[in-house]
Amino acid sequence: MRTAYKVRVYPTPAQAAVLNRTFGCVRFVWNRTLAWRQARYRSERASTSFSEASAYLTAMKATDELAWLGEVSSVPLQQILRHQQSAFTGFFARRARYPRFKARGGRQSAEYTRSGFRYRDGRLWLAKMDAPLAFVWSWPGTDPISLDPSTVTVSRDPDGRWYASLAVDTPDPGPAPDPGPAPDPGPAACPAAGPAVSAAVGIDLGVTNFAVTSTGDTIANPRHLARRERNLARYQRRLARTRRGSANRVKARAKVARAHRKVRASRADFLHRTSARLMRDHDVIVIEDLNVRGMVRNRKLSKAISDASWGTFRALLAYKAARHGRHLIVIDRWYPSSKTCSACGHLLAELALGTRTWQCPSCGTRHDRDVNAAKNILAAGLAAAACGGDVRHAGSPGVRSPAKQEPQPARAGIPVLQGRE
Repeated sequence: MRTAYKVRVYPTPAQAAVLNRTFGCVRFVWNRTLAWRQARYRSERASTSFSEASAYLTAMKATDELAWLGEVSSVPLQQILRHQQSAFTGFFARRARYPRFKARGGRQSAEYTRSGFRYRDGRLWLAKMDAPLAFVWSWPGTDPISLDPSTVTVSRDPDGRWYASLAVDTPDPGPAPDPGPAPDPGPAACPAAGPAVSAAVGIDLGVTNFAVTSTGDTIANPRHLARRERNLARYQRRLARTRRGSANRVKARAKVARAHRKVRASRADFLHRTSARLMRDHDVIVIEDLNVRGMVRNRKLSKAISDASWGTFRALLAYKAARHGRHLIVIDRWYPSSKTCSACGHLLAELALGTRTWQCPSCGTRHDRDVNAAKNILAAGLAAAACGGDVRHAGSPGVRSPAKQEPQPARAGIPVLQGRE
């Protein structure tokens, strides 16, 4: 599996000039190639492969007008074409939206493969640089000298901070240790013997509370964006009052970016701590396959759902389960976890969203809506795993390194999915 270490870097003025020039060339190649792909499809109705895009880049660099593309390393320029090809492949596979043009004011990045950097004794040299790039290591348990990164991605956030991500190939983790006897999964369980678990938990995600577990524990929703919304709105008003192209506008934009960065950092810290604690305390974790993309279309709840970052939380659980040898089970999103009695299995005909507690008409048990849903999620996950049913094991998917690999060709098509506006 692949592990990435993201570090804070501090380039010298000369190194910053080289990186800024590289970012500009990478952005230009992406936008120019994307426009060429669109024009080629409109005129010839032909798809574009990676080899054709690479040949187009070579032709661009051969012209006198664009000879300045040769002043930077060619590795990031080739890598951005590979990423664009992968973006089109994901779009036609309905996994991602249509690739968009890159803006100058957004996050800038450049990826280097082994032929574009040198890493020796914990020091990093990039192409077109004579001195090593200074960075701060933040993992006391890992020795940076022992690393052998396969790719290095240098980025600059809109607030002016520089980062580098070192991608390292690590051995796959061994199987999880034998956790012991399995608990009773509930009335919906299959009689067949399933995997033994000693610490299994079901998680019901929400907006009022970020998560409620089957053991009754409640994880409060910190609402990172809502707490900083007033300051962010004030910075955005100041930005709107500045004149375009002025130095004050640049400063105001940096303040807005810093405010967003604080929200993003606090949210990431909360998600990492929560997912790490769940992985440390449990061998099996069961969650629902929530349709986050569809849920954010609700105009009243879209901001709260986006602030909770359920999709990111699930992704963190997936890769940490694969890294630590735990089991993450994702059950069907249509399972009626809230309307089913976790004691007897009785299913209500309907349950309003505002009803937070209810009493089972069959057995008389009184349920907290979220705790009951978490218990049913756990029972459904264990039962489906025992019966070999339709369970989506959310292990971390294999991420291929873009280095020395030919991306799959993108199919020809109109830049709008069929049946969508």
